[in-house]
Amino acid sequence: MQVPALPIFEPERLIELEELQLSYEPDVNYDVITRLASAICETPVALITILDAKKQHFKSKIGTDLCDTDRDISFCAHAILKPREITIVNDARKDPRFKDNPLTTQENPVIFYAGVPLLTKKGQPLGTLCVIDSKPKTLTDSQINSLRDLASQVENLFELRRNNLKLLEIEQLLQKKNEQLRKFAGTVSHDMKMPLANMIITTDILRAKYAPHFDAQGNNYLSYLKQSSFSLSDYIDNLLSYYESEEQSVEQAEAFDLQDLLEDLIDLLNINEDYIINLPENPMELVTNKSAVNQILLNLITNSLKYNDKETGIITIQCTQDQAYYYVQVSDNGKGIPKDKQEIIFDLFSTATEADNKGKKGNGIGLSTVRNLVQSLGGIISVSSEEGNGATFDFTIKKVLS
Repeated sequence: MQVPALPIFEPERLIELEELQLSYEPDVNYDVITRLASAICETPVALITILDAKKQHFKSKIGTDLCDTDRDISFCAHAILKPREITIVNDARKDPRFKDNPLTTQENPVIFYAGVPLLTKKGQPLGTLCVIDSKPKTLTDSQINSLRDLASQVENLFELRRNNLKLLEIEQLLQKKNEQLRKFAGTVSHDMKMPLANMIITTDILRAKYAPHFDAQGNNYLSYLKQSSFSLSDYIDNLLSYYESEEQSVEQAEAFDLQDLLEDLIDLLNINEDYIINLPENPMELVTNKSAVNQILLNLITNSLKYNDKETGIITIQCTQDQAYYYVQVSDNGKGIPKDKQEIIFDLFSTATEADNKGKKGNGIGLSTVRNLVQSLGGIISVSSEEGNGATFDFTIKKVLS
């Protein structure tokens, strides 16, 4: 028996193996391949082996109860020394590498062996896909080619795992960065609120006390300063709502009547007689995050009010349900949304129109907040619109099942 030599690329190989973070728990994706290898090659045993510094582990196995062996007696440790070739041993008892190997003299001996090295993208062999029999055997060209094909599928699974690990790492990094950004935005926004409030109050004091001493242009400057302060304050409020929306969850559920919530919203908005608000015909109890639903409807109704160019604005709200979801629709007869803007209006800082009814340009935060909130409730949101003929927003809310 010959103890297999260490490959010259052993350090690089072990680094790639460690990066893959493979477990040796049963996995149906790998077991399918070993079953096929066993059936195609007509052998009782098929293995997907992984070689670390000291052991040979079985990632998947058919026809044996073993979970690992020492690397020193491993057939696969010999096979990876020629990573681009298939190693075939027709009768291990006649091969000087394996003669007197404990695996060839056990109760169910390894007499026939065929192993295809499993390579990473960088060409490092991590182990093999191998088939084993307890008697001498040969493989046909078709069986050899099929074994190579199956080995390539194992390599694809390895690469898929590697990519998934990278994605997970990126996701965790993004979550960390988002959390830092959320805290930063919250801190900065709160710190700016008080100075802004002082600016607004100071502007009112200046106007009340010194307006007679200013000319028309000076008073216009004061009005502009106050208006700009209010705009910035509104922007900060929207930014805070956006980041807070990411913390909402469908698990924060309570039962509430949608009709009551809408009536409270309408009272809050103090809508004048130029608008008609059509509420759902029948009362409906929802069990979900009330605060999130309230913010969604507030943003959508407010948008319908701000961007309506008709003599009489009409806003219609409907709600239906099935066993899994609530379906809510908010439609209006306003300006509508240009076709080329409909795909981006839910993106942060994207706006559909230049200005609202009062000439104020939107900041592109409100609908992004709405989308975040809808997604936090397990739903999706979409818009349909024809420019000049209003817009319809449809969103779903996943039901909280007891």
